[in-house]
Amino acid sequence: MFKRLSTAILLITTAFLFISNASPTYELAVMKYRGGGDWYGNPSSLTNLISFCNDNLNMDLSPEYQVVEAGSPDLLNYPFVHLTGHGNIEWNEAELNNIRTWLKAGGFLHVDDNYGMDPYIRPQLESLFPEFELTEISATHPIFKAPYLLEEGLPKIHEHDGGSPKAFGIFIDGRLAVFYTFEADLGDGWEDPEIHNDPESVRLKALQMGANLISYAFNGSVYVQDE
Repeated sequence: MFKRLSTAILLITTAFLFISNASPTYELAVMKYRGGGDWYGNPSSLTNLISFCNDNLNMDLSPEYQVVEAGSPDLLNYPFVHLTGHGNIEWNEAELNNIRTWLKAGGFLHVDDNYGMDPYIRPQLESLFPEFELTEISATHPIFKAPYLLEEGLPKIHEHDGGSPKAFGIFIDGRLAVFYTFEADLGDGWEDPEIHNDPESVRLKALQMGANLISYAFNGSVYVQDE
């Protein structure tokens, strides 16, 4: 218990001290949730994104991601957690409290609508922080600027119904803590290339956007590329 409490207190500082060679290996996680939605979708996504960050930005991320339940105290051990799916998602009050505690301690949650999650995730995010509005994030936000410059903001990976990709966020004391990607299907672009057969240019944009998310989660702004 002490270890977990210590992790919660120090997460916001130790995560932002993420420097490539001198730092320990950090683990990322996928959030498991109730409600029947496929939280386990895109199983190769995070593995490939981790490899991309380690290979191209010299990060020191563990090559294997973990699975963490929404109500588990182990959530406090992960500075970056990815959540995806196509359908329903449910968080009870204990799970909401656990996620709030983690986010307020410095955690970063990336929610990626895998097409079909939107009507289910929005009420949950509203319940998570009723006092904070889920606001649209413009292409001028630093999360789109470094380490990779994405001038148009969130990239469109899969067409589906042709809607424009949109990014939304929840800010806690000025810090972007929840990043929700909608009509983009970002995680599909991280999957093994033969699964969706996306053009390499599209897949690269998805991976670069993912690298920006992890960089922001660990540093609060940017991760400087090696020359």
